[in-house]
Amino acid sequence: MPKVCFVDVDNTLTGSHNVVPESAIEAIRAARALGHRVYLCTGRSKAEIYPDIWEIGLDGLIGANGGYVEDHGIEVFHQSLTPEEERECVEWLHGRGLEFYLEANDGLFASERFEGVGDGAIREYMRRKDRPVDESYGVREAFPTMIFGADLFRDEVNKISFVLSSYQDYLDAIEAFPDLKVGLWGGYENTALFGDLGVKEIDKGLSVRKLLAYIGASQADTIAFGDAIVDIPMFQVCAFSVAMGNADDETKAAADYVTGDVDEDGLALAFDHLGLTTAP
Repeated sequence: MPKVCFVDVDNTLTGSHNVVPESAIEAIRAARALGHRVYLCTGRSKAEIYPDIWEIGLDGLIGANGGYVEDHGIEVFHQSLTPEEERECVEWLHGRGLEFYLEANDGLFASERFEGVGDGAIREYMRRKDRPVDESYGVREAFPTMIFGADLFRDEVNKISFVLSSYQDYLDAIEAFPDLKVGLWGGYENTALFGDLGVKEIDKGLSVRKLLAYIGASQADTIAFGDAIVDIPMFQVCAFSVAMGNADDETKAAADYVTGDVDEDGLALAFDHLGLTTAP
């Protein structure tokens, strides 16, 4: 029976310096040639799915941690911040002196000093993932199409990521925005590097269900692949879940199977283990 696979991007599909291992490309292409479907299921918005990723060959995208769903180029679901919510968030972040970027399907839009502040946070994020980093690697390398100097009051912003000056920024954001979903990434609680602001009640699991309903596929035929806590709602919905070897302990504990590190052919090894690359 063909499977429907949901693959996270950062540190699951892509490894060091956002490069997709050749083994992962070959595994996905082999699986699709056998009739399996492969969708990205990522925190990235559509603007961050660069041509080299689409060129692998994919059936579609769940982006913005569930805020956007697309099947073969057709939009299935899109829930973004309202213009009023987006403006309130931007004004609050400016008021606290926090640097941020807006994540939208038509681009990533950086705040005035995000590059200088974000460079260090990006390098620290890479170090924590045990990725080789040189001191010249920063925001422009991590986000090659990021737009600087644009209007920061925009429509259809999926979510907003901001550099934390302390864990208190996250706690204060929860208090300031009770009607939004406030998250962390790049670490756990006090070790987090970034916070984010998005639509409440949206997660990867919800949008997996929406996509399955649209394509008429059974939940029993689903497999999820991820590396972070934000992937756990996807794990809970899918029939089988795989954590990468580089995943955090909580994500590994939530998975049915743990494969190798992303840079050690972990995704391809999991596809092979599950029989996705060989004919029955």
